[in-house]
Amino acid sequence: MSKIAVIVGSTREGRQTDKLAGWVAKELSKHADVETLDLRDYSMPFFDEAISPRYNPERKPTAEVKKWLDKVAEFDGYAIVTPEYNRATSAVLKNALDYLAYEMENKPVALVGHGSTGGAQAVANLRMALPGTGAVTIPQALFFSDHLSESINDAGELKQELRDKPYGPQTQLETQAKSLVWYAEALAAARQAAK
Repeated sequence: MSKIAVIVGSTREGRQTDKLAGWVAKELSKHADVETLDLRDYSMPFFDEAISPRYNPERKPTAEVKKWLDKVAEFDGYAIVTPEYNRATSAVLKNALDYLAYEMENKPVALVGHGSTGGAQAVANLRMALPGTGAVTIPQALFFSDHLSESINDAGELKQELRDKPYGPQTQLETQAKSLVWYAEALAAARQAAK
């Protein structure tokens, strides 16, 4: 069974991203072994290394950065849940991605955005940044524009009205989850064959 990380891409007080991440994790757990990674648990400073992590064989990350790198490396795929701040992803999420070297290399990432336009520009921002980590973004993305506080409860359940909506967020997430697991299995097999 594929091991998938759901990354909560916000650390701000009063955030709603964790509610969306809970719903995503609940759906993904029907198809994979899922763990949620909350960036609040990885308090890394702003990236300031003199050399790109991918090109620094002498790299000596701090203990907190190494904790993040080691955890990210454990997974076969990822679902990144991002808010949209000023037409981009959150600074804390971009910073966490900037620390990566090869931990996401040839692994799939599903993108889930939220905000007034469903987080569309944050998702587009991540589609430009993630290839730098070697990750592969899957074709499907989920854009959540409904008010999260009213749409998803603390147990990670989408309200019935949205669950029943034809081609609504529940259907989109189910499709995305299956696609992510398909890519995770296919790319894991390809990585194994390349060894």
